[in-house]
Amino acid sequence: MLEGLAAGDKVTGLKQTRRAIEAGMVRCVYLACDADPRLTEPVRQLCAQRGVAVEEGCTLAQLGRAAGIAVGTAAVALLAK
Repeated sequence: MLEGLAAGDKVTGLKQTRRAIEAGMVRCVYLACDADPRLTEPVRQLCAQRGVAVEEGCTLAQLGRAAGIAVGTAAVALLAK
């Protein structure tokens, strides 16, 4: 599920993910299942409006490691090529 994050172009974090979605640059968004829903729900709704696929089921720490950063992250967006 997270294999594509290491090699693909991506942005991490809720703000950067939201900006990329609004710019139409995103292919898929990964949201951490243990992140605060008050923070992730607006991103999930934006994805639904824009027709962007959302993957869940990973923790903050797992997403951070898969994205190649030293800390956990609530959201990672794979950018369209």
